[in-house]
Amino acid sequence: MPRRPDIKVLARRDLAPDPIAQFRIWWRRALEEVPLADAMTLATVDQDGAPDARMVLLKGFSSEGFRFFTNYGSRKARQLDASGRAALVFYWRELDRQVRVRGRVERLGAAAADEYFATRPRVSQLGAWASPQSQPLRDRAELEERLRHVEERFEGREVPRPDHWGGYLLRHDAVEFWQGRTGRLHDRFLYTREGEGWRIQRLGP
Repeated sequence: MPRRPDIKVLARRDLAPDPIAQFRIWWRRALEEVPLADAMTLATVDQDGAPDARMVLLKGFSSEGFRFFTNYGSRKARQLDASGRAALVFYWRELDRQVRVRGRVERLGAAAADEYFATRPRVSQLGAWASPQSQPLRDRAELEERLRHVEERFEGREVPRPDHWGGYLLRHDAVEFWQGRTGRLHDRFLYTREGEGWRIQRLGP
């Protein structure tokens, strides 16, 4: 798609020295204009080294990294626990921008998982108990029956976080910012860790 006239050319002199600071600038713009700015692709590898990917939601970021939550029994969680590494991709079509992140992954502590779980809608909390994520189901009726049992179990009281549900932190080692330009001569800048700081390189499109 053509570059929007109100999106600045991405120049080295305009970049923040830290990738999280730069991500925050783009993130604020995305929140204003992108319908689901927190949607991101999570890429992993399985035990055979084959790639796998799916969409998840970003649930916070800081100098430590990027956070998301899932069922620990899911395929992606098993792959994350086994390899300890993953990649993320954000694509904000309305801004013609992409951010790629690579790094090490670790589970968040129980307190962080409890805190976020408490903010979820009740129907999502119940779903975390009812869904045998990534496991075969006989049919839709089986899932709805599981949900009915969970609703009865927690009727009239708060829904606690199940032990099989929690969060991950991706500690970023490399972050790339991509700004679309006409003629496919896009602007790309890669941040990589260098000592206590970050090395910034322009990449060919």
